[in-house]
Amino acid sequence: MLCMGIDCGTQSLKVVIWSPSRGVVATASQRYTLMDGLLPGHKEQDPQVWLDALEACVTRLAAEGVALDGVGAIGVSGQQHGLVVLDDAHVVVRPAKLWNDTSTAAQCETIIANAGGLLAWAEAVGQFLPPGYTASKVLWLKEHEPAHYARARHLCLPHDYLNLYLTGALVAEAGDASGTGYFDVRGRTWSQQALGWIDPDRDLEAMLPPLIGSDRACGTLRPALAAKWGLGAQVTVSSGGGDNMMGAIGTGNVKEGIVTASLGTSGTIYGFRESPGLDPELEVSSFCDSTGAWLPLASTLGTTVGTEMVRRKLMGVSLSAFEASVAEVPAGCGGLLMLPYYEGERTPNLPDGTGVLIGLQPSTCTPGHLARAAMEGAIFGLRYCQQALARVGVEATEVRLIGGGARSEAWRQICADVFGVPIIAPRVQEGPGFGAALQAWWSTSGEPLSSVVEAHVAFDEGTRATPRPENVALYAESYRLWSLAMEALVEGRVFERHRRWVTGQNLRAGAR
Repeated sequence: MLCMGIDCGTQSLKVVIWSPSRGVVATASQRYTLMDGLLPGHKEQDPQVWLDALEACVTRLAAEGVALDGVGAIGVSGQQHGLVVLDDAHVVVRPAKLWNDTSTAAQCETIIANAGGLLAWAEAVGQFLPPGYTASKVLWLKEHEPAHYARARHLCLPHDYLNLYLTGALVAEAGDASGTGYFDVRGRTWSQQALGWIDPDRDLEAMLPPLIGSDRACGTLRPALAAKWGLGAQVTVSSGGGDNMMGAIGTGNVKEGIVTASLGTSGTIYGFRESPGLDPELEVSSFCDSTGAWLPLASTLGTTVGTEMVRRKLMGVSLSAFEASVAEVPAGCGGLLMLPYYEGERTPNLPDGTGVLIGLQPSTCTPGHLARAAMEGAIFGLRYCQQALARVGVEATEVRLIGGGARSEAWRQICADVFGVPIIAPRVQEGPGFGAALQAWWSTSGEPLSSVVEAHVAFDEGTRATPRPENVALYAESYRLWSLAMEALVEGRVFERHRRWVTGQNLRAGAR
């Protein structure tokens, strides 16, 4: 039997066809973009682009001669936190607001005030509430688009919506649901208390999908799709989950002591826990995973955003040329430090954050220095997250790296030197899509997930990077200075004041 893993990301949708006996048989991907013309901080996509991308991938696989009639199970991985709003006929009401949308900071403050403070909120749901979570998007919709809010009958996540498209069943599972902000991660249920703080006048729980176990099937593939794609009549669709939960499965992160880091548009770092834990600083997301346990996670918003800005807009070079320029600059970048808060930040919670350069002088004002500073700054952001994870007991002797950055020798070595532990990448780099395929097999085969992972997750020794002692010491001091700069900007409320100043300048410019 073949399994199909579908990974609906921010920039593309990927399909992985996997066989328990042969491994990955084929892959396909289709890129798409965010909606144009939105105000700063607003990040949206029309869910139709996900469906179109899925259709394009399946069509391409069929054209390449992949025996899709052998697919017996499908699993879906989806970008977390996005709000998909449906009417009573399951028609999309408005574009989905995504995980990296920071426009709802004011709604977060309102919800937290309704709860009686952040600690009261955390006590109710087991974690904190950044603007990227789904909860504040619901209140934003009520306040800014009341007609759409009145029409709304169902609130779901991107992976839930894809499951609905595939099966006709609208359900949710704990892993992805725990990223909404209105899910009790300890009780693994929707939090009526939190939903009441979002909108006390409407029964929001009635608008949420029923929950199923992560080891359960969502349903079977709709006959019309099965016939159209050339699949069998009884294809099981598993519960699926969020991309981080599926990435954990795809990297074998299903036992304590293992940490996975993803270097993509966002940066995430997470580890397995047998029990939930609440970060005293309220910076770690205490997610459920998609195995029945928990997945403490911390994330940043701009991991490859900075490097791509430098590569495309300042240098205009290929990825290989960009990496070569990074390799020409020594570790520490001659003292040039980059704070990677280009469009706000989640960890630390800085919705008004912007990118900051420190140490820019004639000797460091070169394309190579800017490129390496963007790369090092992104990993310093994940180092901050790594320290936060340690507060809830997540430590690692090895970090498993996925995402676009995992293919880069420069990224891997900087990670090893900054984290101070060995780095290795899985052989299958489509972590979330591969994890979704493994979960699909788990849901149909009856094998324990630990056995599935042990048998089928392998690593590429050629990607292993070990810490270089001289660089570890250098980066420890560089990171200390980076942290002091960040703390000074936060304590001085520089980002907030800068936003108000820029807003005022823009208003005056518009008036003219």
